[in-house]
Amino acid sequence: MTGRERLLKAVQRQIPDKVPVTLAYGHIDDLCRQRGHPEMVGKLRQDERTLGFHARPAAAEQFRPYIDNPPPGFEFDEWGIGSHRSSTGATATYIHPLANVNSPAEVHAYPFPDLTEPWRHENLEREIAAIHAQGLAAGGQMSQTIFELAMLMRGVERLLMDFLTNPDVATALLDRITEQRCFEARRLAEAGVDVLRVGDDIGSQRGLIMSPATWRRWLKPRMREVIRSGTTVRPDLPVKYHTDGKVEVVIAELAEIGVTILNPVQPEVMDPVWVKETYGDRLAFWGTIGCQSTLPFGTPDQVRSTVRHMIETVGAGGGLVLAPTHSIERDVPWENMLAFYDAAEEFGSYAR
Repeated sequence: MTGRERLLKAVQRQIPDKVPVTLAYGHIDDLCRQRGHPEMVGKLRQDERTLGFHARPAAAEQFRPYIDNPPPGFEFDEWGIGSHRSSTGATATYIHPLANVNSPAEVHAYPFPDLTEPWRHENLEREIAAIHAQGLAAGGQMSQTIFELAMLMRGVERLLMDFLTNPDVATALLDRITEQRCFEARRLAEAGVDVLRVGDDIGSQRGLIMSPATWRRWLKPRMREVIRSGTTVRPDLPVKYHTDGKVEVVIAELAEIGVTILNPVQPEVMDPVWVKETYGDRLAFWGTIGCQSTLPFGTPDQVRSTVRHMIETVGAGGGLVLAPTHSIERDVPWENMLAFYDAAEEFGSYAR
């Protein structure tokens, strides 16, 4: 099987020739170069590449009415969100451009980017065809879909307070983002992505970062609308929903609104085997190899053992795309990454 065929089988909860493998972010060849192992480029399997809409270079000047004298070192994206990365790149400090708005009119006046501009998406078909020509699946990337984007624009405390005390501002902001994301999902589906990736980090290490009722009122219907925009074009389009954290309380409802793949199934806070046993008739699973535990702090033998366990349990009968649950930070030993890939190849065949 090609990587694309393999991954599509798995996310459709069918049995491929072997368990598909990918990284949470980026490509393994790039990681090989970054870690000083160019000799490994092309030798480690990754069955998917991601792509998405093109972004406009940041122009901080247009956000001056909303951002007063930003400190040096901050970079701004086209949504007006300022960020300053830590020395490791793993964390960041943010400037929230909508932190001080007080009315829906101010939200509507904000210079949102226009995702319908043709230059952002007119080459998607060509880019997807190039990925397919390599035998790989094409993942349509639009994570930080609604809540996380709104949170970065408004600030998480202010946005959560808006849900209670300033609902008109929250409605204006979330609806404006949802409108843009619906177009993006529809266009990615039209262009032929193999998997549509949506998601928002709604989970902490202990549970949802808001009440389930709040999620159901503010985020669930809007995410349903975004997903429907893609699946109306292609009813069989696999939809991957990303959220870190402990989110068992809403997994069934994610499936209800059209999610078909749960990512990353963070093993430090949820038991992937239990999740598979409980929801494996409705969902496929993408991830399961912990970036807070096994990969940075385990031995190579422990990494191999964990990979084998996930393949033999969560991967039983298909339905698993094996991946780290998040970025590969500098504290992950290279030997552990090699153990991850070696174990995937050794134990991942369904023909064994």
